This record gives sequence, C-alpha cells and structure tokens, in this order.
Amino acid sequence: MVKLVTDSVSDLPPEVIKDLEITVIPLHVQFGNETYKDRVDLSSDEFYHKLEHSSVLPSTAAPSPGIFAEVFDNLATKYSQILAVFVSRKLSATYDAALQGIKLMKRKCQVELVDSTLGIMGQGLLVMEAAKKALAGASLNELINLMSETIPRIHVRVTLDTLEYLARGGRIGKVQAFLGSMLKMNPILGIKDGVAFPSARVRSRAKATEWLFEFASKFSKVKALAVEYGTNVAEAKAFAKRMASVFPKASIYISNVSPVVGTHTGPNPLSLTILEG
Repeated sequence: MVKLVTDSVSDLPPEVIKDLEITVIPLHVQFGNETYKDRVDLSSDEFYHKLEHSSVLPSTAAPSPGIFAEVFDNLATKYSQILAVFVSRKLSATYDAALQGIKLMKRKCQVELVDSTLGIMGQGLLVMEAAKKALAGASLNELINLMSETIPRIHVRVTLDTLEYLARGGRIGKVQAFLGSMLKMNPILGIKDGVAFPSARVRSRAKATEWLFEFASKFSKVKALAVEYGTNVAEAKAFAKRMASVFPKASIYISNVSPVVGTHTGPNPLSLTILEG
C-alpha cells in the first residue's frame, strides 16, 4: 500500500487523519524566540488567543530537511512507497525542504512529492481523495495521475476581515493591488496556480458569506466541500448547513484553520472549498 503524507497546512480534521491513515508533518509557528509545532505544541484555540493578545507578531517556518528525512525513514520500515502532497511551493518552503529531506534518508523507500498548488482544505480534499484510493489498493502511478486530474476540480475561496496579516507575512501575491482600497471592505480571495488572488470585495461579512454561497451554488455537481473557520465555529456550522441544503449528496467537512494558516489570515477567516463531482 502507498502511504500518504501531507503537512499541517492541509487543515485536515483529526478524525479524517485517523480514518484515512494519513501522516501529517507539522509546520512551525514562532512567537519571538518561542517555536511551536503546528497543532502539536500549540492548539488553534491557544494560538488565536496569543494572536489577539500578544505584542509579538507570529511568523511561520517549514520543517527542516532532517525532520522530513526522519519521518520518511520511520515510514520506510512499514512501506515501500510514499506519496507526499504538500502546500504550494509558491507559498511555502515545505516542498523544497522535503525534497532535500529525501536525499538525507538512510532507508530505501520510493518517495514521490506532489506540489498541490493549493493550501488549507483545497490541499486537504486532494489528499483525502488520494488516501481513499491508496487504502483501496491504487498504485503510486495511479495516485499521481489522480492528483493531476483532481487539482483543476478544486476551488478555494476565503473571506477575511482584513488583509493586514497576509501583508505582514509576505504572502500577499496578486492581492497587493487590493490593499489601497480595502478599508471597511471584506476581501474574498482564491488560490490558483499556487498563489492567492483577489476574487471579489464586498462591504460586510454578511455579504461576503452570501457571495460564497452564491459561488458554490453555481456548481452543478459537487463531490465534497469543506467549510473552515478561525474562531467562529457557529458561523461555519451555519454556513455548512446552508451548503448541505443545496448539495445533500456531497460530503461536507467543517475544519479549523491551523495556527500556521491563521498567522496569515488573522483570527476570523471563513473558507469554502469545493471539489467538483
């Protein structure tokens, strides 16, 4: 069986990680001199509390190549093939660190890396599709082909209260042009070809939520969708319930944005990810 590996930016719910036997490598969150492993040393609740109350702005970092080598070597004792799907190379050094990690491995094992060109549950739904097929016995080549076929069918949209955190983290990309006119606006961003891009801007959170709903409603076939939140779980659950009324046959997941992602979005994102059927 091929073993699936991903990073914590995928925002996979804990029960999914367990059920699909996915190995998740945490990225790092840094508050000054303190470094935490994403969701291991620092929960989302703890992180958002620090984000809102700390005078120190957090930063993020990819794991070292040595960490990847250690994880791959440990898995190589049970598996002969590993498929590792990571956050977009344009957003993080994670993929490149993993690539270096393969060269440091002490055990023999075929490790193939995939740049998801995505993040958050866009990356998560991609990994889930592969993990299900892997458990069913799909070959490594079949899984790699599945990746390339699935990525174009995944659509991510996120609304934020502010672009401040994204700008501070240097992940602004094509959103830079938004900055000058975003006062009292709710930006809606997408992820495509590995980078964030401006999708729309509306004047209230309610209108942003409605925009996301209308965006989703335009799809005729939806296999799965994910709703993500930072600190407002009630909003996410209510939105997911609306989505379920439109797509009763789709698998719907509610996920908490990880500390690493929250560093760049701020405490109150609402994200919608769609996997077309």
